[in-house]
Amino acid sequence: MVKQLDYHAMHAIFSRFQDAAPEPKGELEHLNAFTLLVAVALSAQATDVGVNKATRALFPIADTPEKMLALGEEGLIAHIKTIGLFRNKAKNVIKLSQILHDHYGGQVPSSRAALQSLPGVGRKTANVVLNMWFGQPSQAVDTHIFRLGNRSGICPGRDVDQVERAIEDNVPAEFQLHAHHWLILHGRYICIARKPKCGICPIRDWCLFEDKTE
Repeated sequence: MVKQLDYHAMHAIFSRFQDAAPEPKGELEHLNAFTLLVAVALSAQATDVGVNKATRALFPIADTPEKMLALGEEGLIAHIKTIGLFRNKAKNVIKLSQILHDHYGGQVPSSRAALQSLPGVGRKTANVVLNMWFGQPSQAVDTHIFRLGNRSGICPGRDVDQVERAIEDNVPAEFQLHAHHWLILHGRYICIARKPKCGICPIRDWCLFEDKTE
């Protein structure tokens, strides 16, 4: 495992990310906190593109827990059957919609513990919702960030929890809010899995990855 980059390197890297994209946005389409929560839950082991295709017709008719409950599990399945694990995901979305209706007045709660208590909502999903909707500098670690962090030295760790902690501990405070979006987008489009695009990488000179491509 590569070593953790020091403060000066981290500041330089995230300054470049910020210069290139001052306000990075997540790529999951949503209308409100509830549809964001559903979209992120549906995106597990699926692509954002695939989820967006499925939810463009779904969210206009089911943008609250109550409307989702009225649609029902079979009605939801009809919209998301192109997404992997759609039956289990549909079951969880209906269950979490019922809990939001019964215990939270139809609103999405704003604490990690409350979010993670919902069916199908893990720490990564909770962190995305906290960051994107509630403006909390939480760090959602996916496969892109895990790969990028361990290749580059930005946030090395043996598991997602260690990588999350490395981001929280080492990214300068002024970059924390957008850190996970910059990292996800960089991992998705530049530091890709099979052959990273090192030739066009804006942080190549700071990256510790030894097998750089041209």
